[in-house]
Amino acid sequence: MSAARIDHVVTSGTFRLDGGEWEVDNNVWVVGDDQEVVVIDAAHDAQAISNAVGGRRVTAILCTHGHNDHVDAAPELAELTSAPVHLHPEDLPLWKMTHQGTVPDEDLADGERISVAGVELQVLHTPGHAPGAVCFYAPELGTVFTGDTLFQGGPGATGRSFSDFPTIVESIRNRLLTLPPETEVRTGHGDSTTIGDEAPHVQEWLARGH
Repeated sequence: MSAARIDHVVTSGTFRLDGGEWEVDNNVWVVGDDQEVVVIDAAHDAQAISNAVGGRRVTAILCTHGHNDHVDAAPELAELTSAPVHLHPEDLPLWKMTHQGTVPDEDLADGERISVAGVELQVLHTPGHAPGAVCFYAPELGTVFTGDTLFQGGPGATGRSFSDFPTIVESIRNRLLTLPPETEVRTGHGDSTTIGDEAPHVQEWLARGH
């Protein structure tokens, strides 16, 4: 059995898009063991994330999507840890809104598998909230990291630039609701939930014609 575990940090900052600003709390997930970890969504506070990592080696900084509140601390964390930043290429325009003149180190691809501490994270491309939004499914840990694609209560927001509601619903239906119902959903903001608990909520959203 793997010794891998999931650590959790909440950081706070400002989400900016389409001329608006919103104060938000972000979930940052640190997945690994006592030796090595990956960081999922380097949000707002690189030092706080680095403190949570401690002396462990960071093998990758994984971005669920390119909105500023999920990537704003990524370059600084990369500098602190010497870890490469991974982002799906379709979210490069969003990345450049925050980090103009730079690019992530590695492209994420649907179906890619990222290994850390004896477990695999499977990359699921789940566009809708953003064109390059991805989720990371760790079957051995019984969890999926969904960023802003799926929350407790239903799909992520699609009312702003680069987003589309029919697309996010298709992503959730075809890529997430097919996972085992007991799979824990660890989100980009707010409380965790499970795939089984969220399936009815997605159906409700569809029935209301959102």
